[in-house]
Amino acid sequence: MSSPYTLVVQSDALNPAHIIDIAQLAEAPHLDQPLPTVARLRGASIALRTSVLARCDEYGYDAAYIETGRHLSDFRLLVSDMDSTLITIECIDEIADLHGLKPQVAAITERSMRGELDFTASLQQRIALLQGLPESALEQVYRERVRLSPGAESLLASCKRLGIKFMLVSGGFTFFTERLKADYGLDYAYANQLEIIDGKLSGRLLGDIVDAAAKQKLLIAHREMLRLRPEQVIAMGDGANDLLMLTAAGVGVAYHAKPVVRAQADIAINHGGLDRLLNYFH
Repeated sequence: MSSPYTLVVQSDALNPAHIIDIAQLAEAPHLDQPLPTVARLRGASIALRTSVLARCDEYGYDAAYIETGRHLSDFRLLVSDMDSTLITIECIDEIADLHGLKPQVAAITERSMRGELDFTASLQQRIALLQGLPESALEQVYRERVRLSPGAESLLASCKRLGIKFMLVSGGFTFFTERLKADYGLDYAYANQLEIIDGKLSGRLLGDIVDAAAKQKLLIAHREMLRLRPEQVIAMGDGANDLLMLTAAGVGVAYHAKPVVRAQADIAINHGGLDRLLNYFH
């Protein structure tokens, strides 16, 4: 009985010799290469997944085992992290840069995303360092530094075309998620609210913190509201605080993620842009 999985391999330019090597290693009996940038190895042995994906990564290729016959249109909800996922930056680090504190804040952010620090405690610590910064700094960061990740516009356009709801859920700030929602027509957006007093950041948050558990709860709540099955949901992120959300989805995607996230995700995009997700599913 052949494997029900297809190994999909992607790169800006695939080397045919590499693909033959990968196909042999994966014990894949069928090879389709519909584009110079995408190869589909049907019947690839899932038991060899770890060694095969490691070989693909050595070649600089993105690769994933996908259930044969799955289409992007099978999904009805895509839930995404914001910082370093939908957008290229960590907003809190860039806000701190305007306060002359980027190295200190970025170091805490990095450790938190790796899962080395408690997310809530580290977030409160970082926000406290921003006390006194004018609210206008947030607008400056959005205008001058926020950029969509490569391939994000193609992914968003495909979601709209196929009727897939797009939810942004972030441990960052509503100032940025709400603007992204308005500018790109996202369906839902959730994040933390910074307290502003007399036009300045107080160094505190308002309301409950959107941590790993909150991200998972929001995904489940919207899945149930839309009457979807888990396998109709994709979640993507890059940090340790995204792990619970990724495991609650039918497909969890690690995007240029920390090692702890890559190791647990169904799909890891390590080399290309967010549009790589589109080629995994016909």
